[in-house]
Amino acid sequence: MGRILASVTAAALSAASTLHAQSAGTEADIADAQSVWNAMTEAGLAGPGAIMTLPYDGTEPHGMQLETFFSEATADGHSGLLVVKRNYGPEGVSAEDVLADPDAHLAAITVMFQREDGYDPDNNNWFYAKYLPDGSLDENPAGMALAGAVGHDMSGGCIACHVGADGDDYLFTTDAFGSE
Repeated sequence: MGRILASVTAAALSAASTLHAQSAGTEADIADAQSVWNAMTEAGLAGPGAIMTLPYDGTEPHGMQLETFFSEATADGHSGLLVVKRNYGPEGVSAEDVLADPDAHLAAITVMFQREDGYDPDNNNWFYAKYLPDGSLDENPAGMALAGAVGHDMSGGCIACHVGADGDDYLFTTDAFGSE
């Protein structure tokens, strides 16, 4: 009986985790996004005094100049790969402009954080968030916070785009998982 109850409990927890991942902008997603922001600021990847690299040419929807950082992070008890992309604009901004005054050109910080197995197995367990420069979450036109499995329904958003990346890692800038 104990084994059956443990199996049923594990299945329920797995289902709850998957259901959570099929939405975005929930209170849990917002709390997770705050935990990710805290991990980024502690690592110097966001916020005042964040480290910088040489920006490179970007495209929409991210920005005309970009910086991308890859790190391991722990947020809200979950450890995984953290990809931080700083998005600079407006159109016509150069790397020199960004380096001279990054705060004036920072439009958003977009993040992919790989969660534990079972978070969103259909999409490599990635948690997405889009922050404004002050660390608050950006919102879509309907007022939903852009955090969680953004675009899980494939009508648009992060997942709908990143599913098209080469390899199996949902990343356009590198093949983080290597070729199989």
